[in-house]
Amino acid sequence: MKVQSANALIFKLAAFTFSIKTMKNKRQTALVALLLLLAHLACAQEWQNLIGDNLNNWKKLGGNGTYELQNGIITGTTQKNTPNTFLVTRQEYSDFILEFDIWVDPAINTGVQIRSHSIESYQNGRVHGYQVEIDPSPRAFSGGIYDEARRLWMYPISRNPKAHNAFKNGVWNRVRIEAIGPSIKTWINGIQCADLVDDMTGSGFIGLQVHSVAEQDAGKHVKWKNMRILTKNPQNYTRETDPSVPQLSYLINQLSDREKREGWRLLWDGKTSAGWRGAKLDHFPTSGWNMENGELSVAETGGAESAAGGDIITVDQFANFELELQFMLTEGANSGVKYFVDPQLNQGTGSAIGCEFQLLDDQRHPDAKMGVNGNRTLGALYDLIAPENLSIPGRGKQFKGLNVWNNLRIVSKNGKVEHWLNNEKVVEYDRFSQMFRALVAYSKYKDWKGFGQWPKGHILLQDHGNAVKFRSIKIREL
Repeated sequence: MKVQSANALIFKLAAFTFSIKTMKNKRQTALVALLLLLAHLACAQEWQNLIGDNLNNWKKLGGNGTYELQNGIITGTTQKNTPNTFLVTRQEYSDFILEFDIWVDPAINTGVQIRSHSIESYQNGRVHGYQVEIDPSPRAFSGGIYDEARRLWMYPISRNPKAHNAFKNGVWNRVRIEAIGPSIKTWINGIQCADLVDDMTGSGFIGLQVHSVAEQDAGKHVKWKNMRILTKNPQNYTRETDPSVPQLSYLINQLSDREKREGWRLLWDGKTSAGWRGAKLDHFPTSGWNMENGELSVAETGGAESAAGGDIITVDQFANFELELQFMLTEGANSGVKYFVDPQLNQGTGSAIGCEFQLLDDQRHPDAKMGVNGNRTLGALYDLIAPENLSIPGRGKQFKGLNVWNNLRIVSKNGKVEHWLNNEKVVEYDRFSQMFRALVAYSKYKDWKGFGQWPKGHILLQDHGNAVKFRSIKIREL
């Protein structure tokens, strides 16, 4: 833990006094005792208790769930036929460290809102903002970060499987949240769960959720106690980050400090065409693609493949890499992100040749019903492997919807390739395997010798004649 404040210095001084003194007289003993007492008092003053003798510093928003305070424990109780209910602080907080104990009936889930708001102009006052999830179900997303009533899952625990066992059912669990600047980190029972970087909201209230439930789960309880917050110089009291916990950053066209240390770089600078060219050109297309407000967009031209500005590809080629970007689909849109692209293979009409992460409005575009068993739907390895949620068996693929930003991730290392949609894995395969070659042999790629097995290739954003936007395109080589 990084501690540089005055109380920490007092502790250090006390320890130093012990180390250099023989404690032969009462004066020295009294001095050290005084220093330790001052340190204890200083520490106590750093934290503020959020649960007092009453709930006057809180207010209820949303549904009709109930809250009761008794013996320092707030108990929330679910009610039937009511939306989510929140008991929120009247005070707002920006940078802080929050700790509390929580117990929840395993039949329901809950969460704690941070940096959240209720504004009449936003969905008639609906509570929205970051929620630290408490999930006793087999999905086990406790400690993940959900953007309530806004962008949905920001940090699903599918990206940090070691945190699946952090939360224990049937007992009190200790939760720690560090929200400092754009960084939000969580721990449950000492295990780090999330490392999120996002700068959408910098302050707001803290809220205790009683979730809406089915009728059979009415009357279930969730309890909080020992809730305290540190707001004075919280950056001096942060825990060490577990380097094995991945950081998910939503900074727009920027890299976090950790991403820079880990070798990430932007593939698109958010402003210019530097690093990109047309797939069949030696320069960037003069029409069909726009760069405005930090968004790289392909124009709507009627749905024809590469008939307007054409596909664009990276100048560089990649073999082992991790690629991330955000995309936004419009109604009925078709597009794709290709990799291991060889632009020399198809100099005629149509798109350049490479493996494709399909981008598609599955509900409206006819391509979703073509191919075999869904292998042309959103997230698919186009025309080869259909997507399914491989992170959480039984859970559907997680698409946030049209006209909102979704996250794409492709990982390629030593032939093993993964597709991730909104940070849940939907496709995995070995491009050097017999199975992959067999799939290619019965696909539209069968005539391209060695398809998908070339040592390296370009990254491609597809022009399929539909309006699609991209941003925050970044890559690191593995």
